[in-house]
Amino acid sequence: MPSKNKPTSISKKETEEESLIEFPCEFPVKVMGPALPEFHQAITNIATSHDEEFDDKQTTQNVSKTGKYVSLTLNIHAKNKPQLDALYKDFTEHELVLWAL
Repeated sequence: MPSKNKPTSISKKETEEESLIEFPCEFPVKVMGPALPEFHQAITNIATSHDEEFDDKQTTQNVSKTGKYVSLTLNIHAKNKPQLDALYKDFTEHELVLWAL
C-alpha cells in the first residue's frame, strides 16, 4: 500500500499495459458529422495534427440515405494510448462532430 505522504507514480510500462492494443499499429477511427466539405476538412486537419503520417487518400466515407450525414473512417498510425486519447478528445470537442468511435 502506498504511503499517504508520497504521491504514486505510474510507469510508462504500466500505462501501456492498461490498453489491449499493441502499439505501434494501424488504428481505424470512425467519425460522423454533417455531409459538408468543412466537416471532412476539419477531421483531416485534426487527424494530421496527431499523426504526421496520416494519408487522407485512405479515408473512406459513407453518406446517409438522406445525404444529410457522413461517416468517415480514417486509418491512424497509432504510436501510444495518449496519442489516441488526445485524438478522440479533439474529435469529440469539435462542433461538427456528432460522434467518434
